[in-house]
Amino acid sequence: MRRGVSDDCIVQTLRAANALWRASRRLFRQLKINDAQFNVLNLLADHPDGMNQRQISDHLVVDRSNITLLLHQMEEHGWVTRRDVPGDRRAYRVCLSRAGRELWKQVLPRYARAVEEVVGDVSATKLNAAVEVLRTIELRAKHWPNHV
Repeated sequence: MRRGVSDDCIVQTLRAANALWRASRRLFRQLKINDAQFNVLNLLADHPDGMNQRQISDHLVVDRSNITLLLHQMEEHGWVTRRDVPGDRRAYRVCLSRAGRELWKQVLPRYARAVEEVVGDVSATKLNAAVEVLRTIELRAKHWPNHV
């Protein structure tokens, strides 16, 4: 059976994702963090009042079962702090600490340069089209078991 363009698109998407994941791991390893930690730093940098754990896990490409350990490790490094939520003893807000913000400021330019090297000569029109196609594929993939 010959594969069609749909199969080729999925395979190429997975190959690109795998190559990006490996390259980002090498970059972050040099900076003594990992990709999940960078994602949390990057997310919290835009939320100065912090976010709860569920909000963080909903925004990131991190399995919810791993977010507690990830945040605990980041708190031990001094990159994030947890603040109690008044009126809810089970909840807390995770905020970027001063050390976390400084780390983010050091890592972000190197990450931005790497991204630019990867996509720099691809037009904004093509990138926007790719983003829309990938969003559609992601939404449909979330319902994939219902189609089998």
